[in-house]
Amino acid sequence: MKILIVEDEQLLLHSILDYLKGEGNVCESASDFNSALNKINLYSYDCILLDLGLPGGEGLEILTKIKALKKGDGVLIISARHALDDKLAGLDLGADDYLVKPFHLSELKARLTAIVRRKNFNGNNIVVFNEISIHQSSMFVSVNDNKLTLTKKEFNLLIYFLANKNKVVSKNAIAEHLWGDEMDMSDDFDFIYTHVKNLRKKLLEAGSKDYLHSVYGVGYKFSQQ
Repeated sequence: MKILIVEDEQLLLHSILDYLKGEGNVCESASDFNSALNKINLYSYDCILLDLGLPGGEGLEILTKIKALKKGDGVLIISARHALDDKLAGLDLGADDYLVKPFHLSELKARLTAIVRRKNFNGNNIVVFNEISIHQSSMFVSVNDNKLTLTKKEFNLLIYFLANKNKVVSKNAIAEHLWGDEMDMSDDFDFIYTHVKNLRKKLLEAGSKDYLHSVYGVGYKFSQQ
């Protein structure tokens, strides 16, 4: 998953970053209103963790702007505010869930995962595409019941392709999704070709049909044609 953490409490921010990165996610962060808006305007995320009280502005205003942009990013509000009115306001504005501080990081992960599954795969943990079967929580992938061993990046790449099946995805979009804004200064996407080539090779060797197609000058398309 690609996640943006909008949180001004530095200790909590770094705890969440370390935990989620340790789980294999791509994480970016913002500690104030303006930097959060800049990232949201520039990038797309599987989910945004949004604190309500931020230096320079209000988290609910950010939520309003996210929905005005008609982006598909999931939003999980994380706040110390226990008031029912705040919770209802956030959900009414389009947040997917609301988690009150303090919370266990394992619960945060579960809420995040549930949001992303609902948005990308109708809430299913098991994703099936013809002969390919993926258990998201255990990162188990099989082709016609043959186990497939993938790296974390290859697994995330496969999930990304399946979430966008039958769509052309650009190399830039893939780089942004798998590496975040660390790739902003890169004009060389040879590393994308390498990961796609390795994923395609493993799928074919396990008995999968060839679903990964290169779209010249643009990127790739995962489809039956």
